[in-house]
Amino acid sequence: MATFSFDIVSDYDKAEMNNIYLQSEKEIGSRYDFKGTPAAIEWMSDKAGIKVTGSNEWQVDAVLDIVRKKLASRELSSKVLDLSKDIHESNMRATKEVPFKKGLSQEQSKQIAKVIRDDFKKVKAQIQGEELRISASSKDDLQSVMARVRELDVDTPLQFINFR
Repeated sequence: MATFSFDIVSDYDKAEMNNIYLQSEKEIGSRYDFKGTPAAIEWMSDKAGIKVTGSNEWQVDAVLDIVRKKLASRELSSKVLDLSKDIHESNMRATKEVPFKKGLSQEQSKQIAKVIRDDFKKVKAQIQGEELRISASSKDDLQSVMARVRELDVDTPLQFINFR
């Protein structure tokens, strides 16, 4: 009997994030309400996130709203943005570092695996580092698992890869 499987991961496409960065930068430069202000967006080290700058907290939030709209227009989840860090204000300037989320934490993997084990008795879930391997004897079961996982309220974007 054949065994089918897929992996649940949390990752982002660097090329898409670069496109979003460039589009956001262009819109910030052309918006009238940002003229003459320090409103800007720049890459963090190794392009693992963005650094948002504005004259105050409101302007930082406005720039982040632009980034969210660009993510939505490219059909990407805004859950990729880690907004947990605080805004730092100094010298009439507010900055916020927004790293991109990558990889499932052990806690998230355990939470998803528990839901799968409780709802689907014939499906096996294995935690493998920062990803989760789901296997079953039926492709229909795997598709049901995908539908159920999409319904979960997880604070990271999830992708399904290596469907075999």
